[in-house]
Amino acid sequence: MAAKDKKPAPAKIAVNKKARFDYSIEDTFQAGLVLEGWEVKSLREGRAQITESYVHVRNGEAWLLGAQITPLGTVSTHFRPDPTRTRKLLLNRHELDRLIGAVERKGYTLVPLNLHWSKGRAKLDIGLAKGKKSHDKRATEKDRDWQRQKGRLMKSLNQ
Repeated sequence: MAAKDKKPAPAKIAVNKKARFDYSIEDTFQAGLVLEGWEVKSLREGRAQITESYVHVRNGEAWLLGAQITPLGTVSTHFRPDPTRTRKLLLNRHELDRLIGAVERKGYTLVPLNLHWSKGRAKLDIGLAKGKKSHDKRATEKDRDWQRQKGRLMKSLNQ
């Protein structure tokens, strides 16, 4: 009876909307995260923020830096959780080699896009990105405004 009372966790935990505005995303990868027990509980409550975080490649491994997972109040009293600790990302060797080559040789950046649940496991979508200049950002904003205006026009014509 207790299993039926549980509600499913939402699919999306945290989204980095600023990443798509500041960077042009070339390719995306899905990575697992090495988490502690209290972090998983906090993620199930939706207490995560990845807007100021970034991915760093060091010694052939990918690491998530600056992501904040706020601990719940029920974490043990004798344990001090670190909400912004560095977390290891789990990727295939082929994906890691590709990312390392792009970051070191071609000048790309690795940006976390969203944190979500996949088959009961926390996953992070990483974007292989290049930074946008200010005129690129203006063009993106202009295109977004045009799409919004076009949608309004089409809606008014259909009525």
